[in-house]
Amino acid sequence: MSFSSEALQAFTHAANSGSFSAAGRRLEKSQSTISEAISRLEIDLGVELFVRGARQLQLTEAGRSLLPHAEEVLAAGDRLSRHAAQLSAGLETRLTLVLSDAYQPAQYEARLRELDERYPDLEFECVIGEHSDVLDLVSQGRAQLGLLATQGSYPPDIARASLALSADFGLFVAHDHSLARQARITQQDLESWRVLRLSSVVASETPSDDLPGSATRCWSAPDYLLLLEMAAQGFGWAALPRQLVAGYAKGQLAELAVAGWPKHVPVDVVWSRRSPLGPAASWLLDRLLAG
Repeated sequence: MSFSSEALQAFTHAANSGSFSAAGRRLEKSQSTISEAISRLEIDLGVELFVRGARQLQLTEAGRSLLPHAEEVLAAGDRLSRHAAQLSAGLETRLTLVLSDAYQPAQYEARLRELDERYPDLEFECVIGEHSDVLDLVSQGRAQLGLLATQGSYPPDIARASLALSADFGLFVAHDHSLARQARITQQDLESWRVLRLSSVVASETPSDDLPGSATRCWSAPDYLLLLEMAAQGFGWAALPRQLVAGYAKGQLAELAVAGWPKHVPVDVVWSRRSPLGPAASWLLDRLLAG
């Protein structure tokens, strides 16, 4: 069974405005046209929508029950038309952003809300990746945009721009770890304990080579949340984003007082030169760069 949008509009406008004539004015149609459309809809549905003979227009019990469903159908039709128009204008069907647990900008949630309002029917995906994984996903076209720590150099097919933000990193251990009881920590102190390093899925090198000390014992994980959990379990010390620790391990980890730490790490946004950005990706890039 199908219903014309004109009949559904007549029904919803009449119900919300309280009269057929008011609905006609809103829809720029005559009162008789509105009445006829609603009568046809009642025949199609097999129920009466309005109480006949009442002084004021009143919904029947069936009408009150069906009104929100009619409004949902009209809203779905609006979304269909709007999304089709966007696709016709070149809007991509899917947008993927890959970013680290560490490099989520303070405005990230606000930007997502703006994206939802501007492109409500766009399929959006957020992927967590670290260092070379971010570059690999963008280079392969798996993601359109990526956020990562500023690199010394980039592959020729990767374009980049600096964001007006940085991530703060500190050295952390479990709150009951022996290192947590020391007022000042030296490199020799760190070398006596296992280091928890960030590893890359697509590359064998360790991206955190600038960590103090050169511990012979080392565990690694592909993302900071796993490192955070390993540190909280007392398996060693790790360089972790301070914001991540505050959000997920408050009270479980202690920050170590080590010379040169905490560190402020600048952040870049990257995209592929080989694949032109679509309207939504270009808009999100501009909003990220706006700060």
